[in-house]
Amino acid sequence: MSWDLLVGFVFGVGIATVTAPVGVSGAVFLLPVQLSVLGVPSPSVTPTNLLYNVIAVPGALTRYRRDASLWTDLARRLLIGTVPGVIVGAVIRVLLLPDGTLFRALVALFLFPMGLWLITRDKHAGRQPRPFTPRGLTTFGFGAGVIGGIYGIGGGSLLAPVLVASGYLLAQVAPAALLTTFVTSCVGALTYAALALFGQEGAGPEWLLGISCGLGGLLGGYLGAALQPRIPQRLLRVLLGVLAVGLSLAYLADVATA
Repeated sequence: MSWDLLVGFVFGVGIATVTAPVGVSGAVFLLPVQLSVLGVPSPSVTPTNLLYNVIAVPGALTRYRRDASLWTDLARRLLIGTVPGVIVGAVIRVLLLPDGTLFRALVALFLFPMGLWLITRDKHAGRQPRPFTPRGLTTFGFGAGVIGGIYGIGGGSLLAPVLVASGYLLAQVAPAALLTTFVTSCVGALTYAALALFGQEGAGPEWLLGISCGLGGLLGGYLGAALQPRIPQRLLRVLLGVLAVGLSLAYLADVATA
């Protein structure tokens, strides 16, 4: 178990360092590590991922807070949708999607388009912001919250690519997406804890592992946010995109042979 905690910490540092600059907590990439490397069972892998977000994301938020306010209208609108959405997603995950094979298929289907977006993101550069309507932004937030509650990512990994592709600047999106991820993950983790308290087997997180990964992410997130102005963004996004697509294909092959 002590070895797993060390591995989780190291992965937490590395993943958060390279994902925080683009407004992603890194939980989307930590989840496959939990499933394949650390052997965390389903469905407890999802609340463990949310616990990682709760501990890790403040590192990046602290750094972004030094440069600008986190409590923007974009963040507020997203939170109105994501908070109830993550509760719905948690209930769906525990009651309707406990099977690990089906969950891996959903992971693959989520990772693949996100990876393609990260690889091709440069074609959206230079576009002027065209915000959603307030209702549209909240509706989008709700959908992202549901997916985040099922997948254990808090929704930020879905919010960031869609918002940037629609015209928002990365400097606006990154802190708003991370703040939304943090608040939504807190609510999601509490929802899973409540489900476990009321007898839903496997609904609780792996506490020690989640804390270990989260402490690594706390350090990595701060470093990543501090390095944002200095890192070649295109190279960073392409590397993440290749990783996401590769993981997606690996999981689809695993599901096909199951």
